[in-house]
Amino acid sequence: MALADPVRRRILQRLGASESRVTDVAAEFSISLNSVSKHIRLLERARLIERNVSGREHILRFRPEPLSEVQQWIAAQQAFWASRLQAIDDLLTAEDAASEIPPRKEKKRV
Repeated sequence: MALADPVRRRILQRLGASESRVTDVAAEFSISLNSVSKHIRLLERARLIERNVSGREHILRFRPEPLSEVQQWIAAQQAFWASRLQAIDDLLTAEDAASEIPPRKEKKRV
């Protein structure tokens, strides 16, 4: 859900280049600071960004670790399903081979 919105993806892309103040990130969007802040809070809840408060400045930084966890999960799912689908394919191929009717032999005419 955190990556579903293009604004949040752009925020992550921006923070992937370098950490930045909230106001600097918000300045790049044509939506209100309040709206950008809501997107940032959602990204914080997803642990994709981290906020460091220094006085009145709020510095954001991208945290790629949760994406690595997701990538590992996806890879495990792909391997699991690839092996299951291969087993089904092998079974169907074997069934097809077993049920094939051998070609008829033609009788010699005398």
